[in-house]
Amino acid sequence: MDIVQKSWELQTKIENWYRSFGRGKYSRILKMARKPSHDEYVKILEISGAGLLLIGFLGFFIYLLWKYVPTLF
Repeated sequence: MDIVQKSWELQTKIENWYRSFGRGKYSRILKMARKPSHDEYVKILEISGAGLLLIGFLGFFIYLLWKYVPTLF
């Protein structure tokens, strides 16, 4: 089988998957999805940023513990 035949088969497979995407298990989710309002978007950014900072500070605190606590004993 040559490369052209393989590429045609792959393209057909992708096109068939894309056509069935709206009728499958994801169709209900796609139909219910909507664009968030400005207030919702800002709230999501605030919560995500707070979580990112919390995880960063926790990692830095663990780093400090691993670096300086063993030297105290």
